[in-house]
Amino acid sequence: MKKTTLLNSHLSALVASVGHTDEIVLADAGLPIPAGPQRIDLAVSPGLPGLQPMLAALLSELQLEAVVLAEEIKTVSPDLHRQLLAQLAEAAAIQGRDIPVTYISHAAFKQQNAEAKAVVRTGECTPYANIILRCGVPF
Repeated sequence: MKKTTLLNSHLSALVASVGHTDEIVLADAGLPIPAGPQRIDLAVSPGLPGLQPMLAALLSELQLEAVVLAEEIKTVSPDLHRQLLAQLAEAAAIQGRDIPVTYISHAAFKQQNAEAKAVVRTGECTPYANIILRCGVPF
């Protein structure tokens, strides 16, 4: 049995399969998921699992190059926005590289998630609680 933080077999397989610049979307409970990407639905009930614990688990094994957030998170969910930026800053310090954050409209975000390798649906119910993780390389 694995001893690391990320125990979910589907998420572990996803992390093992991604390459440089592949994208993984961590989605709230309401984000539309298009037919193309792999769908990993972890939502149990409203709030479970939350977006931030899922991000922490993925960051324990995933090297990030950049992230994308919806512009609307800044004004509609400012507390979550600040918390995500702090979480990403901590991850950047651990991996020894900056993790640039780009903002696009929520409409553009929904279009871009169609290009992701996978969309991981959480039980998060905070508005605009979605993040695109662009995979990097650890060397």
